[in-house]
Amino acid sequence: MIRVILFLVSVAIIAAGFVWVADRPGDVAITWMGYRIETSLMVAALAVAALILFAILLWSVLRGILRSPEQVSLFFRHRRAMKGYLAISRGLIAVGAGDLRIAHKAANEAARLSAGDPLTLLLSAQSAQMAGDRAAAERAFRAMAERDDTKLLGLRGLYIEAQRRDDAQAARLVAEQAAKAAPALAWAGQAVLDYRCAAADWADALSALEHMKGALEKADYRRKRAVLLTARALALEDIDRDAARALVLEAVKLAPDLVPAAALAGRRLAESGEHRKARKILEAAWTINPHPDIAEAYANLRFGDSARERLARMQKLADKVPGQLEGALAVARAALDAREFRIARTALAPYLSAPTRRVATVMAEIEESEHGDEGRVREWMGRAMRSAGDPVWTADGVVSDRWMPVSPNGRLDGFEWKLPLAEIGVSRPVIEVVPPPAAESVKVSGPDLKTQPAAELQTKPARKSAKSAAKPAAKAKPVEPVIPLVHAPDDPGPDSGLDADPVPEPSSPPARDTWQRIMQLFR
Repeated sequence: MIRVILFLVSVAIIAAGFVWVADRPGDVAITWMGYRIETSLMVAALAVAALILFAILLWSVLRGILRSPEQVSLFFRHRRAMKGYLAISRGLIAVGAGDLRIAHKAANEAARLSAGDPLTLLLSAQSAQMAGDRAAAERAFRAMAERDDTKLLGLRGLYIEAQRRDDAQAARLVAEQAAKAAPALAWAGQAVLDYRCAAADWADALSALEHMKGALEKADYRRKRAVLLTARALALEDIDRDAARALVLEAVKLAPDLVPAAALAGRRLAESGEHRKARKILEAAWTINPHPDIAEAYANLRFGDSARERLARMQKLADKVPGQLEGALAVARAALDAREFRIARTALAPYLSAPTRRVATVMAEIEESEHGDEGRVREWMGRAMRSAGDPVWTADGVVSDRWMPVSPNGRLDGFEWKLPLAEIGVSRPVIEVVPPPAAESVKVSGPDLKTQPAAELQTKPARKSAKSAAKPAAKAKPVEPVIPLVHAPDDPGPDSGLDADPVPEPSSPPARDTWQRIMQLFR
């Protein structure tokens, strides 16, 4: 609306100007080289305007002629760039689709048409990686690393190539260069941190973590820093105990649930006589995560205490989180040391119906210390061999007797307190075959990984009646394997039946006599 108003106002002003000039006529006379031109003012003004327009048009034509070589060159350059862009697009799509032939052809065409384009270098590197030409891929990534706009991408490619050829030194140098160029780069900072942790260089690892602070979540940063501080405190434990105590106290503030930090802090504070502070730290950690290391540190808070005093202290700690197995075991061990066998048995009574290995072992120690009954001791040790396992420090499929800051695969804070087979969902022994008679044995996949008598593996429902035991094996519920079998999509798998020998059909129906069905179970 405003533009329309402005247009109408402009037209009105121009029309008013023409009217004003028309109401005031005048003459214009030009004398030049013996010629005299006389005309009215309006005609002279129109002639001047026409002359100006002609001059502008003539200059435009001359300028177009003068700039035509540049325009023609620009046209061909634009056309070449478009062809190169299309070649890059085809190549990247072919790389994603896994078509090596088209990717290689497009990379060569893009290199010819757009040699200096960053995407051309990327396409060349990707196609070389697909073809297995690591030297060509490394050359492309090195060329990208020398440019400011593709430096980080090139360093990332060089890092991956160094890892593929198992050159840890080159990979570390590239990662440090990338982390120096972009401190907030997540992969570079993590790689530098992993390399320094693998070398047990905890001071430099803490420095690398500080550079990564902006790229990490607050909780993740606090946890990683607490783990590194604990690792450094453990390294300084025999060298500088004061420095170790300061480091581990900071770790406890950052992660109160970190068991190694809380246990070490409790021991160091107890040594320095700060029993109240040590007790608060250990009780807070126990409330979050009951653990035998915390129980051990709590039991030894005061040096020189009697066994009964340690027992009273452990009972107080166990009452903070009632119903926990770790608390019951801690009380039982303290009671065993104090020779309070009734208290030890009472603490473990809720867990005797399905004892774990540690529960059965402690019960064997109680029987030996109280009565010296070797038969009962052997019975409990036998149950310990067959019982379910207890949580241990586990990382990457490796079990450790103590906590370590780095897993065998170089992962920081990789060790967890859990059952070793928790990843595959095994919490009890799994019978692989149908149990034969009691005189034979069956294989059991469980924490003990040993052959056990079949009679000991029979469950109560299986012993209810001879009639239920005599049911056909075909009606038994199939047992799932411990580790599921994985095969290729085009492989029919071991259960397809394609490789099995053909089974002839029975010529007569199976016998339905009950006695014969029972005898078939023992064939």
